[in-house]
Amino acid sequence: MNDGDGKKLYRCKECGFHYFNKEIAEKCEAWCGENHSCNLDIIKNAIESGKKEK
Repeated sequence: MNDGDGKKLYRCKECGFHYFNKEIAEKCEAWCGENHSCNLDIIKNAIESGKKEK
């Protein structure tokens, strides 16, 4: 998936949040899958929380 400006986005398959960083998306997916909840320290990096690419 792209963000509209051609930048690649990665999606957590559990909660659906999007990230610019593949590793963070994988970390989110692992947390969500194990805990059936979101981790605030992880989702603060989600595009939906207003995070911009550096």
